Amino acid sequence: MTPLLDLHQVRSFLAAADYGSMTAAGEILRLSQGAVSQHIARLEGTLGCVLFVRGRRGLTLTDDGERLVQPARSLLTQNDRAWSALNGAKVTRQVRLGVPFDLVGTLLPPAVQSFVADFPDTELSLVCESSPVLLSQLATGSIDLAVVEVPAESGLPNGTAKRLTVEPLVWVGAVGGRAHQRRPLPVSLVSDTCAFRPLVLEGLRAADVTWRMVFDQGNLDATFATVRMDLAVTAALAPCIPSGLEVLATGAGADGLPPLRSVAIDLHLSAVGAQDTGVRELARRIRTLFR
Repeated sequence: MTPLLDLHQVRSFLAAADYGSMTAAGEILRLSQGAVSQHIARLEGTLGCVLFVRGRRGLTLTDDGERLVQPARSLLTQNDRAWSALNGAKVTRQVRLGVPFDLVGTLLPPAVQSFVADFPDTELSLVCESSPVLLSQLATGSIDLAVVEVPAESGLPNGTAKRLTVEPLVWVGAVGGRAHQRRPLPVSLVSDTCAFRPLVLEGLRAADVTWRMVFDQGNLDATFATVRMDLAVTAALAPCIPSGLEVLATGAGADGLPPLRSVAIDLHLSAVGAQDTGVRELARRIRTLFR
């Protein structure tokens, strides 16, 4: 007779696989690290194999662990469907994802599209705001998870937050434009809460470059429009530069613009969202996309 798998143990296994840490898995599931470790040990005993290799950098799935991930996810999905059938109604999740303006249409679509296709019973809502606003909404529970931009030197607040990548922040201007040569330097940013604003002003002040703000009214399209018209320059992540704009040189050359600090893109889950299987699955897909 085939042994029965304990769903509590399976959930602990998936959480540890997603976050590479039993401590982080415990935070998500509101269990102690010891309880998660015990669940995984018992699951390994039931299956007769080792699922993780423990190392300095956290947990790494073994080949057997890799083979278990997809069946384990399917098992939990079937569990949700069984509860739905028993109650005579669909289980409809609501997942609220916060994304900065510049990332929503550039780096994230593949993860969002695949999630929506695979989870038709989930209502996914997008909230586009600057990163400081998104972090505030995350703290109050207004959104379930958020992709945010912070200075690369910033640390992660807890075990459930993950660093997705670090990208260079560059000056951007109109192709063949001259706005970068004007003084005061005309600058256009999305809003006064833009995550790039402190880094831009820090660089300008350090280089003693005078500047004036042309636009910061909360609209990304309008920001880029002012730059395309050569009314101003802006700052953007290297992978997110739209057509019609080009990267401007820094240093003592013709452009004379100061270098800017790099920006980290982090993924955060709210305390409630971290316990939801739909939220965790979307988070997993976002991490996989950046990986």
